[in-house]
Amino acid sequence: MRHDRERRGFARKDRPAGAGVRFSVLDRSRTREGHDAAEALRDTVRLAQELERLGYHRFWVSEHHGVPGVAGSAPTVLAAAVAAATRTIRVGTGGVMLPNHRPLVVAEQFGVLESLFPGRIDMGLGRSVGFTAGVRRALGRDKEAAGSADFAAQLDELLGWFRGTSPTGVHARPAEGLTVPAFVLAVGEGADIAARAGLPLVIGDLRNRDRMRRGIDHYRTAFRPSDWGREPYVVVSGTVAVAATPADAHRLLVPEAWSMAYARTHGTFPPLPPAERVETLAMTAKERDLYESGLTGQLAGTEERVADELAAVLDETGAQEVLVTTSTYDRGALLDSFRGLARVAGLTPAQDPPSGPGDTTAR
Repeated sequence: MRHDRERRGFARKDRPAGAGVRFSVLDRSRTREGHDAAEALRDTVRLAQELERLGYHRFWVSEHHGVPGVAGSAPTVLAAAVAAATRTIRVGTGGVMLPNHRPLVVAEQFGVLESLFPGRIDMGLGRSVGFTAGVRRALGRDKEAAGSADFAAQLDELLGWFRGTSPTGVHARPAEGLTVPAFVLAVGEGADIAARAGLPLVIGDLRNRDRMRRGIDHYRTAFRPSDWGREPYVVVSGTVAVAATPADAHRLLVPEAWSMAYARTHGTFPPLPPAERVETLAMTAKERDLYESGLTGQLAGTEERVADELAAVLDETGAQEVLVTTSTYDRGALLDSFRGLARVAGLTPAQDPPSGPGDTTAR
């Protein structure tokens, strides 16, 4: 693979010359040791503004409940704050967890967002339920609520509210008649749901390439064109860390890797610690194994290294878009990483306002 490989688009041999790959970011509003949740939310808004200037395509926020390490519990509210603070970048959710909500309410919320910020709103949808049994009880949901059949039915109802196919005779205001691009966040069987609904697929993670490729292949084979998408659209998601040296890039991964290991051994997801503190911690054998696992398989390194690895991922998957999900304690280093990735991808800041309604898959 040439190091000067159409860096502005990571062109593949089976793509038209100059065809571009979009780069976007999902920020989970991770809290950090010594910093409160309000600061995490403000950091999210500021990051969106910086990424817009760098030329990223879309900026998504997430939904978590009762998690000490995540401040983003109300994604449509946070998306409204992000959209109000930006001008051109697309804004959405990665995602709203549909089993936690009534489809009518979700349609109404996105109808309001699209009415306030026309042509800029995305509706990323997932089927996870609460992280713990206590959260699930508080939400009035159980693990079975995330079943594929239930999610497919909820998804169909949600899309119907925008098309005026009300199951009760009620009309979703102001959603009815609007077109808000919908995406399915999926692993495994979720790819089939996206394919049957004719929706774009967001799939990860980059550490399990074989599983990811199988899901993508099935999605493309099973895809049925719909009003929401005429052809398959694949977004691959995962951690990407860019720094001046491999060691610096590795350090970006340390806080999140430790937090994931802690969550899996203690049942609670903590705020991000500084990398320097993690490197001094004593860990049990299980914690160490989980921690080391979290540091492997990510796209991390210098700009040249990440460029090569991204080219390989895009060659393998044929994805049209990359959704970066990196979190770390050092916000300055995180922003530097996104700047480095913008250079790798050849991004340029958007100059014109977004186009009006049209084919949602291409947005």
